[in-house]
Amino acid sequence: MRNKIPRVGFVSLGCPKATVDSERILTRLRTEGYLISPNYEDSDLVVVNTCGFIDSAIAESLDAIGEALTENGKVIVTGCLGAKGDVVKQAHPNVLSVTGPQATDEVMEAIHAYLPKLHDPYVDLVPPQGIRLTPKHYAYLKISEGCNHRCTFCIIPSMRGNLVSRPVGDIMQEAQSLVDAGVKELLVISQDTSAYGVDLKYRSGFWKGKFVKSRITELAQTMGELGVWIRLHYVYPYPHVDELIPLMAEGKIVPYLDIPFQHANARILKLMKRPADSEDVLSRIQQWRTICPDLTLRSTFIVGFPGETEQEFEELLDFLKAAQLDRVGAFMYSPVDGAVANSLPNPISPELQQERLARLMALQEKISAQRLAQKVGKTIQVLVDEADKQGAVARSYADAPEIDGLVYIENGQSLKQGNVITVRVTHSDEHDLWAEII
Repeated sequence: MRNKIPRVGFVSLGCPKATVDSERILTRLRTEGYLISPNYEDSDLVVVNTCGFIDSAIAESLDAIGEALTENGKVIVTGCLGAKGDVVKQAHPNVLSVTGPQATDEVMEAIHAYLPKLHDPYVDLVPPQGIRLTPKHYAYLKISEGCNHRCTFCIIPSMRGNLVSRPVGDIMQEAQSLVDAGVKELLVISQDTSAYGVDLKYRSGFWKGKFVKSRITELAQTMGELGVWIRLHYVYPYPHVDELIPLMAEGKIVPYLDIPFQHANARILKLMKRPADSEDVLSRIQQWRTICPDLTLRSTFIVGFPGETEQEFEELLDFLKAAQLDRVGAFMYSPVDGAVANSLPNPISPELQQERLARLMALQEKISAQRLAQKVGKTIQVLVDEADKQGAVARSYADAPEIDGLVYIENGQSLKQGNVITVRVTHSDEHDLWAEII
């Protein structure tokens, strides 16, 4: 009988949705008695969870697989890149197994084949909330898989399939377990968060003695009763998103919306197969801010989409000036293999794409600096990410981890990770705030 406890190395790439997939695999590994190794040399094999959305992500994933093969030699590949045909096998024919995203069972089968589990796993080593890759004070909570949209620049549905919503009771049980474990912020994610429950016809589930409709408004309201920050990401701007704003104004959930508008010009949005009425968007933003003045809006945009004219790009800039969004991410259009938009006429040169990206981000930096300057002198609540003898680094409700700004607390040496405190903002720049404990 083999007595050595098997060790698995793990590399997790890509978006928060991929992170959740990694956490599920890691939880299964620990449940079955495997140890998670922090380095290649101590690992009996390595799992690489890949991203395959854009060219740079594909290159990063292939490099990570190559490094794992060089350093360890036994590599199992999963994730979005695994769904893109034979790309992995062509680049790295020696990998042991390749699967797509949401493939926990298939990954475990491959691990069992090449590294059998012990007969008596120490199940008590696995905490109730499972194995997480995030710090102890925040966690991603995936409420659905897949997407029913067919945006022409995106291949996610071909990799992850159509929308499949989780039962509301399962979501709330996971959320409760995380909160019980000390999590102070739940980041709700999916491919299309506001579509939650469409596939279930919004049927009700059961949680703590009452029925809860499988719909984003009712789910958010129920999660808001857990007493922690609830932050919504990837919210497609359906009309019923308006229902979430009063919940934010009442303090039920964090006043933060991550809505990927992608563009502002009607023709480009139609080519993208996205909603195509920027005037309606602006009026809704104004209405949202009237109801909830503290609302923070984050969005992402694509510049240099095939056929985008200078006038259409200027319209996007005008939209940003009018919308005054708090946080913006922008990307040059990348011809992802398999995307419908690749066949559109008049592709934009990389040089012009880069120039437009720089102009957009320069404009947004000014907008961001102006909006952050308005917070100087005000008191805000923050969540501490880390603290040492130099002070503390925290985030306000307006800052999602790793993608938004930070709040630096120079007199925060006594604070600890996960503390939720009130501070006074002393100054700001284009992205971050500085503050002091009151």
